[in-house]
Amino acid sequence: MRRREAKAEHMEAPDLENVIERARGHDAEALEEIYRRYVRRVFGLCHYMLDSRESAEDATSEVFLKLQRSIDSYDGSIPFPRWLLRVAGNQCIDALRRRQRGRQVIVEVEDATVLEAPSSELSPLGAVIRTEERTQVGDAIARLPMNYRVPLVLRYFSELSYDEIAAQLNLQRNYVAALIFRAKQELRRKLTHRSK
Repeated sequence: MRRREAKAEHMEAPDLENVIERARGHDAEALEEIYRRYVRRVFGLCHYMLDSRESAEDATSEVFLKLQRSIDSYDGSIPFPRWLLRVAGNQCIDALRRRQRGRQVIVEVEDATVLEAPSSELSPLGAVIRTEERTQVGDAIARLPMNYRVPLVLRYFSELSYDEIAAQLNLQRNYVAALIFRAKQELRRKLTHRSK
């Protein structure tokens, strides 16, 4: 599926460049087109990182408001979708930092819009099993401490590199790698414990 998305992104790149250029001129239609193309991905990332649909909707709205003011800062050095998801990740990190430290953040994976749909080749039983597995993974991610969950989500949901995550979280790359490693170990432990 990722190859297909990458191919589609590559095919629409010249058109996207035109839309971005128009958006820099504060063209409302161009900004609407960017919103239409990317709102689901931005919302999905925000929903993974924040504790509720309402918080994710608020963060998504803030991201697109910021986009209107800051699209001139996009320099084209990285693909636009990754830049936009970086903006969204920063918005979520800021929101998480404002919360009380003692509050547990929950991620509801089954509602995220970016998850793969079950393959049409799966039997009905296979589709149910896959859905149950996703629910278990989502529950396990939700129970991870925030310092593990946030880098893990940034890495595997928005596909940021360790260096990009380190820059977003103001951490050293090696520390990010250790957090992700520990998060995967903890996730594996939770999933193994749950299946017994």
